Amino acid sequence: MIPTKSFALTALALCLALGQPALAAGPHAHEGPTATARPQLDHGKKWPTDDVLRRGMNDISLAMRQSLSPIHSNMFTPAQYEALATQIQARVDDVVGNCKLPERADQQLHLVLEQIIEGAAHMKTGTSRDQGAMKILRALAEYGRYFDHAGWQPLEH
Repeated sequence: MIPTKSFALTALALCLALGQPALAAGPHAHEGPTATARPQLDHGKKWPTDDVLRRGMNDISLAMRQSLSPIHSNMFTPAQYEALATQIQARVDDVVGNCKLPERADQQLHLVLEQIIEGAAHMKTGTSRDQGAMKILRALAEYGRYFDHAGWQPLEH
């Protein structure tokens, strides 16, 4: 029996929440990275991207850009953090379920996505929600350093 994408996403999220290596199966299957692993370049070059990944990361970046000012001024409400986290998680789920990268690039991508997922989860917890947002910003900066995404602009904060 082949696991469904829904199963794979649930397994990835559960593994991340428990701090265990990701064991997602299906088109995005790979050996999971450890929680301390950091992305690396491909022999000095950035990893390739596809349309799904670029669109998803642009959407996450835009959502964070639009939220930065009220977050920095401590005007972002718990409901706004939860809505932002839900929006970001939906984009991550779309990327995980639909982007098609070579296996080694996919492994590096999941190191970045883990940070975004953890940041979104932190924004929902009720304590230090702003730290979850900052974790996502750091992950977006890493994405730009390690992935070939024409026109990518890191967020200033």
